[in-house]
Amino acid sequence: MTATDRPAEGRGTLYGIQYLRAFAALAVVLFHAAERSGYAFAIGAAGVDVFFVISGFIMWVIVDRRPVAPGRFLLDRIRRIVPVYWLATGLMVAGALAGLFPNLVLTADHVAASLLFVPSRSPSSGEIWPVLVQGWTLNYEMFFYAVFAACLLLPARLRLPAMAAAFLLLVAIGLVAESDAPLFVTYTRPIILEFVAGMLIARLWLAGRIPRPPIALALIGLGLAGFAAIGMLRLPFDEWTCGPLACAMVYGTVALDKASGVPRLKIPAMLGDASYSIYLWHTFAISVVAKAGAAFGLPAPSVFIASALAGLAAGLCAYRLVERSLLRGGGFAAGNRRLAARAYDQRP
Repeated sequence: MTATDRPAEGRGTLYGIQYLRAFAALAVVLFHAAERSGYAFAIGAAGVDVFFVISGFIMWVIVDRRPVAPGRFLLDRIRRIVPVYWLATGLMVAGALAGLFPNLVLTADHVAASLLFVPSRSPSSGEIWPVLVQGWTLNYEMFFYAVFAACLLLPARLRLPAMAAAFLLLVAIGLVAESDAPLFVTYTRPIILEFVAGMLIARLWLAGRIPRPPIALALIGLGLAGFAAIGMLRLPFDEWTCGPLACAMVYGTVALDKASGVPRLKIPAMLGDASYSIYLWHTFAISVVAKAGAAFGLPAPSVFIASALAGLAAGLCAYRLVERSLLRGGGFAAGNRRLAARAYDQRP
């Protein structure tokens, strides 16, 4: 992490958000490591729900702190998201062409759609996945950014109502209409409401409408307990259940940050900084370690632990060697990371 990316010390630093990012990234890593080693940790996929709520929160806070034109906002989000994602996707394409991924079927249309964040069905599985499977979440992120940028043309007081109305309308259409079209299936899912929920939490937070620390801790505990119950009891889950739990954790965490501050813990903060790279790159290392473990006949627990550690290591290396270099000197784009971790205390 560069000096300009490092969160400033002080009372207003939102380390809690960084820790939630680390929590969400680790959950996704464990989900994929378990999947490749014969275990079940499906609830780890709910890390995505936490990421989406955090994304809505951060974007609202960033624009409230530093007003920006819609075009500049989109350009800076592209600079922040696209280069690393394209590099990871390019590696997948190169690996497939070299025969390293025999189950990956490439077509020009699917590769182009993946690079342009257009939902499309994978010729390998028929699922609505890009070439780099975990990139499906970036299709939602970029859609959210596009709608958010359009709402920046409105007066500030109308932005949240407009976003909420647009996304609620899309979800309502999805509930009453049927279509297999990838765009329709993707952007009418209730999961898009998690971005709006994050924005609402940010608005409450900026206005000082936050619960007291005991209630904030209870909200965090409720979220953790809910996810744990789903995982241990292997209950069915989707955005209708995981979304509220993610919101409880985010709201409780930022309330603690605002009320008394959350102390800086070096390793969780570092993992939070690297969460995007961990999310994009962990599956490469997990696949290699899982295949090696199977080839050498290693026991499943060893494969699981080694795969998870390798995924984290790959993400951290990619963050230090790739992401930081691309963001260095990135102006507002690099500043987004700083504001995500360092939204200064603004009491009413």
